[in-house]
Amino acid sequence: MTNLKTFSGLAALGAALAAAPAWAQEAADASATAIAPYTYEQIVEKGDVAWMTMATVLVLLMIVPGLALFYGGLVRTKNMLSVLTQVFAITAVVSILWVTYGYSMAFTDGGAWNSFVGGFSKAFLRGVDATTVVATFTNGIYLPEFTFVAFQMTFACITPALIVGAFAERIKFSSLLVFIILWVTFIYFPMAHMVWWWGGPDFLAEQQTALLIAQAAGDTAAADTAAANLAANGLLWNWGALDFAGGTVVHINAGVAGLVGCLMLGRRVGYGRENFAPHSLTMTMIGAALLWVGWFGFNAGSNLEANSITSLAVINTFVAAAAAGVAWMFAEWFLKGHPSLLGLVSGVVAGLVAVTPAAGFAGPMGSIVLGIVASLVCFFFVAYLKAALRLDDSLDVFGIHGIGGIVGALATGILVNPALGGAGIPDYLSVPGTLQVGAYDFGFMITAQLKAVLFTLAFSGIGSFILFKLVDMLMGLRVREDVEREGLDLAEHGEPAYNM
Repeated sequence: MTNLKTFSGLAALGAALAAAPAWAQEAADASATAIAPYTYEQIVEKGDVAWMTMATVLVLLMIVPGLALFYGGLVRTKNMLSVLTQVFAITAVVSILWVTYGYSMAFTDGGAWNSFVGGFSKAFLRGVDATTVVATFTNGIYLPEFTFVAFQMTFACITPALIVGAFAERIKFSSLLVFIILWVTFIYFPMAHMVWWWGGPDFLAEQQTALLIAQAAGDTAAADTAAANLAANGLLWNWGALDFAGGTVVHINAGVAGLVGCLMLGRRVGYGRENFAPHSLTMTMIGAALLWVGWFGFNAGSNLEANSITSLAVINTFVAAAAAGVAWMFAEWFLKGHPSLLGLVSGVVAGLVAVTPAAGFAGPMGSIVLGIVASLVCFFFVAYLKAALRLDDSLDVFGIHGIGGIVGALATGILVNPALGGAGIPDYLSVPGTLQVGAYDFGFMITAQLKAVLFTLAFSGIGSFILFKLVDMLMGLRVREDVEREGLDLAEHGEPAYNM
């Protein structure tokens, strides 16, 4: 698979891969006629390129200014600039890492380690130019590889940027940068590979056809090679796990890392005794609004094409977020006596997180239910369980991204069911060269989703702990108490957010 054209995406091929050899043998036995090798053209549609370019810019809008303002408004005035700097710097640093070696680690064949991570065949974008292309989800339809590299770069940037909210107002800037470099290298890039690396529809059709030809001819060696190529995908992809736009790769991954970080750094000075209220909910609302707008690029862009599934992801992103915001608002109103702006925007973000893995799989009504359920679960964690645990997850990274991501990932395995209005399981093997809707198996899908969630929790949790511990031993994670009391803006960056 060294010449494989690949892309990030969404199919659950685990069950189909398991069934393919038996099906192929039956087909070979039933026909004595020769089977023609699969051939295809690589067509690049200008509309797809235009849409994916816009989607890439929309995701960048989510990070800077969206996430930066959302987080910045939630901290105290003396730490506003530090959060803006952290998010902006992470975006710039990870962008360079991505084109240097991150893209290659995530989206190339990793040889003996291919189930877990890619290789370095495209390090420094070697072999990538204006003529190279990557596959979409439609047979024969491709994107310029530069477009795909840029789109996936924004995902690599926003995921570590999400983490900083969990331990805002108390981490050294230098230690944060070192941790982020290590984290994307050893956690994010492999995770993206394990979830999103696969051969693409034309490669699958080519190898499935080759398998049929080899079996019909009694060529065991060729059949084994084709079967191995069909299975040469990322680990979680082969499990059949569905993740349309990053429920595991982005949200659970970042949420767990944030949880580990806030536990290892400890609670802020004065936590539970002093006022930690957000200094500007106006900034937070602006940031949340930009997140919602940018999330259309995040979710709908993950389809890699401008077609009906893109439209499905757009409407699901609309209604899941709206339902989640309303659910949080009324839950807070009923249980705490007031509908707050902070609760409303937190609910919207929780809904966006939860619908991320389901955006191209669930139907609109299923997405509304998902938004409501995820929002209520996140609300109870943030409003009650967090306080009971005395967990100082500063900006509720685990409470919203971790918890919401888990709910969304598990629900995706249910809501994909066509009987519930879902799009169905993608099947590229039963009729090579076309996309069919596979049979829905509740037990298989829930098991695959649960395995993916548990694996992400363990991989990110254990890996993040090791990396935090390493950085702490080498340079220390936390600022001194006097620095924390003064505020990170002046102490770490030498300038305030506001001069008044």
